[in-house]
Amino acid sequence: LFETGLNDCPNLLDHYKYRPGFPGRPFESLEHARAWVAGFAGWYNDEHRHSGIRFVTPGERHNGEDIDVLEQRKAVYEAARKAHPERWSGDIRIWNRPETVSLYRDKSGHLNKLEPTQNQD
Repeated sequence: LFETGLNDCPNLLDHYKYRPGFPGRPFESLEHARAWVAGFAGWYNDEHRHSGIRFVTPGERHNGEDIDVLEQRKAVYEAARKAHPERWSGDIRIWNRPETVSLYRDKSGHLNKLEPTQNQD
């Protein structure tokens, strides 16, 4: 899931910088940096709900669990609209599973495809 490097996704650093707990000063050591990134990856993959994939986690998407989650959300919204149509001025939120997923779009709005990279350790 979260296995790309900074060179593969130019705005990945923004995900780091704006995460609560990102240090205001440089990491004390390489081990400290690795530990922080490992914690970030767990949060990003298994806790943070992303708007681009309909507010599910990357882990749910990767494992196919998002299909049931999105179907349940759609059912809840449809039931709410049916029970109280006066509260709705239009259609319910779109809860269909996005076909294509990308970490970022280029300036023209096109999805950028990330190719797997090999570690060069």
